[in-house]
Amino acid sequence: MEATRIIAIRHGETTWNADGRVQGHTDIGLSDTGRAQAQRLAQALAERDRLDAIYSSDLARARDTAAAVGAAMGVAVQLERGLRERAFGLVEGNTFAGIRERWPEDAERWRRRDPEWRPEGGESLLQFRERITLALSGLAAKNMGKHIAVVAHGGVLDVLYRAATGLGLQDARTWQLGNCTINRLLWTPDGLTLMGWADDQHLQQPAADETFS
Repeated sequence: MEATRIIAIRHGETTWNADGRVQGHTDIGLSDTGRAQAQRLAQALAERDRLDAIYSSDLARARDTAAAVGAAMGVAVQLERGLRERAFGLVEGNTFAGIRERWPEDAERWRRRDPEWRPEGGESLLQFRERITLALSGLAAKNMGKHIAVVAHGGVLDVLYRAATGLGLQDARTWQLGNCTINRLLWTPDGLTLMGWADDQHLQQPAADETFS
């Protein structure tokens, strides 16, 4: 059966990542660290992969990460709003400790990964999974037999990992969702298969334009 190869990427680090703040749909840009990660990712992919298409969430932290990859590989980035992070509405901008202090019942339902819990103005896990599954399936089906990159967010990659491994929404997470790591999936109309996860070797050394003689 013909398949679509997918490289799934979480955006580079932001200051809110470093502070442990919930970003959701809040449009936070990359930090200096995040921009360096994006350059290292772009260099690594350009050296070892050929991509037919690059799709990105339209939020700046993903869009700018994808732009670095696209520039290195000579592939235009196509924005896809459906790849946005889960919307957390009212609680965006807070740390989990802050949420627990101000909204203890919400914090407990979030901690338990209640699939139906929805922060005010946000999405439930069930709604989020449906959005991401539809967006990814549509892009993969449109690129059957090709190799594409999807640049998105930690929550998005969590949904994809669970889908590829058959894990439920409430199963405890034991896998990494690192910024700018390389995660490989295979898609067919039957679903996703995990091919490789959390490759971060390229982040252990500086990109070419960060080295000094």
